[in-house]
Amino acid sequence: MGLGAGSIAIIAIVALLIFGPKKLPELGKAAGNTLREFKNATKGLADDDTEDKKKNKESETDKA
Repeated sequence: MGLGAGSIAIIAIVALLIFGPKKLPELGKAAGNTLREFKNATKGLADDDTEDKKKNKESETDKA
């Protein structure tokens, strides 16, 4: 259920009509920045989870 080329083209045309050609690049930049921040935040959570698992494994080894 992905977006095909036709769907993306229709979304782009509608966005162009609603926001106009001058505002569209600003919206794209804002969306890109938001996506980048989200990826960095989720990467940080994944790194924390990996560190927690590693610490738990080390503490289990120390107890044995």
